Amino acid sequence: MTLNICTSLLFLFLGNSVWTRTVRQVYDDLDPEHWSRYTSECPRECFCPPSFPNALYCDNKGLKEIPAIPARIWYLYLQNNLIETISEKPFMNATHLRWINLNKNKITNGGIESGVLSKLKRLLYLFLEDNELEEVPAPLPVGLEQLRLARNKISRIPEGVFSNLENLTMLDLHHNSLLDSALQSDTFQGLNNLMQLNIAKNSLKKMPLSIPANTLQLFLDNNSIEVIPENYFSAIPKVTFLRLNYNKLSDDGIPPNGFNVSSILDLQLSHNQLTKIPPINAHLEHLHLDHNRIKSVNGTQICPVSIAVEDDYGFYGNIPRLRYLRLDGNEIQPPIPLDIMICFRLLQAVVI
Repeated sequence: MTLNICTSLLFLFLGNSVWTRTVRQVYDDLDPEHWSRYTSECPRECFCPPSFPNALYCDNKGLKEIPAIPARIWYLYLQNNLIETISEKPFMNATHLRWINLNKNKITNGGIESGVLSKLKRLLYLFLEDNELEEVPAPLPVGLEQLRLARNKISRIPEGVFSNLENLTMLDLHHNSLLDSALQSDTFQGLNNLMQLNIAKNSLKKMPLSIPANTLQLFLDNNSIEVIPENYFSAIPKVTFLRLNYNKLSDDGIPPNGFNVSSILDLQLSHNQLTKIPPINAHLEHLHLDHNRIKSVNGTQICPVSIAVEDDYGFYGNIPRLRYLRLDGNEIQPPIPLDIMICFRLLQAVVI
């Protein structure tokens, strides 16, 4: 499991390195004599740095409309403006765009011209955070790798909006107005390579349906989730980072082995209503249980392996891998029980 995660992260690092080298090569090959031509093409409201000829900075300019984008631009910065619409005309020559940042504007779904986003064939990153969207915009570019829609008013996800986004690795929908009814069994269909899904700070009462199987990071903080369904995580066997802070989970809402999942390395259950530590897997490395209602900790009971068996394996055997345990904000009184230290021999920090 650890090898798979490292391989995925290495792949992303190498991919980014190749892209960086390509961009740098463009800069290195740029003839300074051509800078004047680039400057003349630059919209008067924006800034075109000679050392970064593929970027256009139009942020913090009080713009109400998107200016005409030169054909050479790969990276477009339009954040912190008053833009209400996204129309096709400014992008007529911008066929090489990879990155668009439209955070902190006043864009509504009605202000997005039909099909304008899907025509940006090479777009990889689309940032539309802090706008006034009420649903996920559609259709989207099929090559998209990151879609950030945090802090809007999204309450609806159109059917099939993600069905062709096979390259999407990150989807951020946190701090919106999503109810359970907005997440159907086929909502995330097509997101075969999704690695991070953030649905924190919405209005969910249930765990979302049909999370993509390759998801590594699932963030569900600040909802109203009360129950973890039986065998929920068997459908997402690669989930590594799981955040459920600030929900309404109680002991009765967690199946006996709900979090006893070998893939989970970081489990965050802070600010819930637990009175005891749920069973965990020996592979877990970070456990956050602060600000619950836990009164006592029994190391023998929560140890994921028998201490006797652990002794047989020795230090390099199948001992629990827990390194960080947070229990402050409960009703536990120090000192830390000795059997906690006997079980979790790799512990580096305990907050109590």
